[in-house]
Order: sequence, then structure tokens, then C-alpha cells
Amino acid sequence: MHISTIARFTALEALRTRLPLTSILALLLLLLASFFVRELAVTEAARFQTAFYSAAARLCAVFLVAVYVLASMAREFNDKGLEAVLALDVRRSHYILGKLAGFLLAALMVAVVLALPPFLFAPLPAALSWAFSLTLELALIAALALFCIVTFNMLLPAAAFVAGFYLICRSVEAMRLMSAHPVGGGSDWSELITQGLVEMLAYLLPALDGWTRAAWLVDAAPSSSELAAIAVQGIVYLVLLTAAALFDFYRRSF
Repeated sequence: MHISTIARFTALEALRTRLPLTSILALLLLLLASFFVRELAVTEAARFQTAFYSAAARLCAVFLVAVYVLASMAREFNDKGLEAVLALDVRRSHYILGKLAGFLLAALMVAVVLALPPFLFAPLPAALSWAFSLTLELALIAALALFCIVTFNMLLPAAAFVAGFYLICRSVEAMRLMSAHPVGGGSDWSELITQGLVEMLAYLLPALDGWTRAAWLVDAAPSSSELAAIAVQGIVYLVLLTAAALFDFYRRSF
């Protein structure tokens, strides 16, 4: 009961703060920019437009969801709304799970809005796969932002951690290739240690560079096994981030 109530009010807050309207405005701006890119392209204009929109929309959606979750939780901490909720004999686990459910609904709203144009540019299976992957990615970002703001309790460090985590997850495969084939071609201890650290990061972090790819829209849709692997990764990391947020929230004193 408490979880559904908190989730409902969190989703209503997203509507009142005009998150869907912001997503629609971002959609229109990105569409205009994609048509501009299409006019600049000499050949394969449609491919350039689709690739530009998919990459820009993914980044914009991640930014919107992360900023919304961080700002919403920071405002609740600063306004002492959390103390008022906990004073009503609400379990801390119910509070975190309710907030997460509401943030996931907000992430779904953003994903639905920004995933509409690919259905016009690309084949239906590719557009569905892209939208499904974007939804999972935004759900992961929402859970990550919730964990960071609960842990750091300050907006700037939490935002920096979310941005750093996302950038590393997006580039970890490139880091693996560079560490496996160093420019010097040597094998001293520093290069071996660097390669080991990068491999450890690759095993621990989600491979977001393989999620919501523009190539799905311009070349071919991903296979069902690829989508299943993304879904498993998303669920596993969503559970881990939720558990970490619960652990940090329970050890705090209010």
C-alpha cells in the first residue's frame, strides 16, 4: 500500500514538474536538428538523420531522467519531506521502492516520447528493439541516480558520479581494445595492471555501448538473444542498485 502510494505521488510530481512537456520539447528540437543534418548530408541522408536522432535522443533521455531523479530527491531532502514521510511509520524499504517505482514510470514516459520518431524512420522490429533497450537503459539510470543521491546526499557529487559511471559504461569496450593493444606494444607491469583493471571494470559494469544502438535503426534489428542479454543485464543491475540504495538508506540516521 505504502509503495503504490509513494509511487503514484512521485509519478504525479513528474507530471506537475512538466517532465513529459520537457520531453516533447526535446523531441521537437531533436527532430528539427535531425532534418537539418539530413539536408547537410551529401549521400544517404536518411541514414544520417536516423543515426543522429538515435544518438542524440538517447543522450537527451539519459540527461532528463538523471537530472529529474537527482533534483526530485534533493528537493525532498532539503524540504524535510523525507522526515515527514518516515514519521508516518512508513518503512524505509517501502519509501525507496515506492520512489523507485515512481521514477521508473517517469523514465517510461520519457522513453515513450523520445522513441516515437524511429517508428517513422526505421522498420518496425528495429524501432521496437530500440525503444525496448532505451526503456531499460533509462530504468537503470533512474536506479543509479536514486542510489547516488541517497549515498552522497548532495546534488553535485551525485550528478558527477552518475555522469562518470555512464561514460565509463559507454566506453569500457573501447578501453578494453586500447589496453589489449597498447600503442607502445610493450608488456611492462604498468600496462599489465592497466589491462587487468580495465578487464575487471568490463566484468563489473554493464556494457551500455551495446544498448540502444543507432546501428539497429540504420542496418538491422538485433537478434532475440542480444535483446535477452540486454534484458538480463538490465534486471541484474537494477536489482543490485536498488539493494545498494536500500543498504545506504538504512544505515543513515534522520
